[in-house]
Amino acid sequence: MTLRKPKKSDASSIAAISIEVWIGTYLKRGVNAFFADYALEEFTPSKIESLISDPNQFILVSENEEGIDAFIRVSSASKAPVSGCSETEIATFYVQPRHHGKGIGKRLLNAALQHCREKNVDSVWLTTNAENDPAIAFYLAQGFEHVGETHFRIDDEGYLNNVYSYRLS
Repeated sequence: MTLRKPKKSDASSIAAISIEVWIGTYLKRGVNAFFADYALEEFTPSKIESLISDPNQFILVSENEEGIDAFIRVSSASKAPVSGCSETEIATFYVQPRHHGKGIGKRLLNAALQHCREKNVDSVWLTTNAENDPAIAFYLAQGFEHVGETHFRIDDEGYLNNVYSYRLS
């Protein structure tokens, strides 16, 4: 497993992983057009290419001998939904489910946190679906603290998310 910054040519692989993980994590009982349309509009190679080129985004991918199996994106210009958080967000953190438990997520997270330390960031925050028990357990085990709640919105629909913060200093 190699951790590296993505190239623009990785955009379609990152988009595919995003769709796979997002649908697999949040759509437990089937896929309807509302969520399918969201995923297909949100996770496109062109949007990923824009993120790769954006200086406010720090992205690392995990690559095995066959291709990319995970990635993390840290945004340095994100207003937190609760007070007391920095403007540095772990905006996306996806590991293909078949690669869970191999240490990939921990390595990616540690590398992202090290990047934040090098940028003199004092804390990072993230959100996760309030029903995503595996992710919540992972973040708590890594030292994140639950600091509030927000809602993830698609059109006029809201879904409860927990907000977690990690102090780097």
